Amino acid sequence: MKCAVGIDLGSTTTKAVLLDEDGRIVGRGITNSRSNYEVACAVAREEALSAARFELLRQAVEVAAGRDAHAAGAPATALQDAYRLELYLAELAELTAEIGTLLESRPMEAHRAALTPAAAEVLAEMAEGAALLFAPGAERKSDFFRDLAAAAFMHAAERVAGAGGVPFDRLAGLFDRAILNVETRLKSTDFGATLRRAAARVAAARGDGPGEAARLALLELADRVAALPIAEIAFVGTGYGRQTLPFPKEAIRSEILCHGRGAHRAYPGTRSVLDIGGQDTKAIQVDERGVVTGFQMNDRCAAGCGRYLGYIADELNLGLHELGPLALQARRAVKVNSTCTVFAGAELRERLALGQRREDILAGLHRSIMLRAMSLLARSGGVANQFTFTGGVCKNAMATRVLGELVGEHYGAGITINTDPDSIYMGALGAALFALDDARAGRPALLPAFAAPRGAAA
Repeated sequence: MKCAVGIDLGSTTTKAVLLDEDGRIVGRGITNSRSNYEVACAVAREEALSAARFELLRQAVEVAAGRDAHAAGAPATALQDAYRLELYLAELAELTAEIGTLLESRPMEAHRAALTPAAAEVLAEMAEGAALLFAPGAERKSDFFRDLAAAAFMHAAERVAGAGGVPFDRLAGLFDRAILNVETRLKSTDFGATLRRAAARVAAARGDGPGEAARLALLELADRVAALPIAEIAFVGTGYGRQTLPFPKEAIRSEILCHGRGAHRAYPGTRSVLDIGGQDTKAIQVDERGVVTGFQMNDRCAAGCGRYLGYIADELNLGLHELGPLALQARRAVKVNSTCTVFAGAELRERLALGQRREDILAGLHRSIMLRAMSLLARSGGVANQFTFTGGVCKNAMATRVLGELVGEHYGAGITINTDPDSIYMGALGAALFALDDARAGRPALLPAFAAPRGAAA
């Protein structure tokens, strides 16, 4: 398989998209953006390559199922969950080693003697519960190791600390120091070996058919897919942090161009795009070919972006995903006067002290954000049919509802508003489309500094 690679380094997450020579999406990857951007890019790329291999595996499973139901083995989705579990356990082992190193190198004052067994108990509980995170049908709030590990560690640490002997904040501080080292360290994943372990895990759990035959069939498929070559024929990078990407400058594209083209690819009728990410908001106009004809971006202030909502979530001690559902319960929208993120936090605390409902305050905050976005759209050329809303904030139900109301008020009820569940990948998709253009035009592949030419993926 030959593929073009697009990488979008955002302020919060780094995304990668792989397109085959026909322009079909064959793999996607996402990870937290880190202080080490080279690591973030490499991790997102490896995720996308793994996803591409699982697509190849899915095809192999279908062919095998057509010949023999037992030879098909477990569904590719079950095998992918098992693969993710193997990766989680590998990172958990690294976290355990890092915490061990910290405990040995730091006296931890009077609590050291109690802290070592307490940390061991917490980590053992995390390992015991790991399989449940990736069980069939399990709902995970995140697929990022840091998020999953933090939730599991803190839950176990509260129980251990509650039993006495060591303060909770000492355990939490130990995790915070260790996770920084774990997630900023570049790792090399042996896809074939990891997939074989996952296949063996799934085969062992199967209760239908001859267990040994199912295990061997899965291992055979895993070996076959791991050995298939994936050649990366072109790279393009974009995003908020694109200037820090380890890419040649010729392989960098504006995030405006990439987001506009990605949204147009997902919805060919798109003429106006609103992208609200973690650090900036972009209002983009495109023509019938997806070429940008006008745009506006917010200033350097975080108000009106995902970071604004993140700040408010922190003020309320809530998860970011909880803001939208809470705001939807509002009886009325409280007018928020502050446009600055810091002052909005102060106004939030003041209104809460006055007894106003947090649901009503959140409704007002969401309306304030979307009014700023509408101002950008107006300056970029307005809203034309069709209108596509992308970015992480697109998944906030209250933001989407308020935006729909405002578009209807200002531009009429006939505007089609597209919201995509995979909107966070739009920039990387646009970058991959530009990379595919380069490949089709015969331009030489401009590999990032971290990317060596690859045949069969390791």
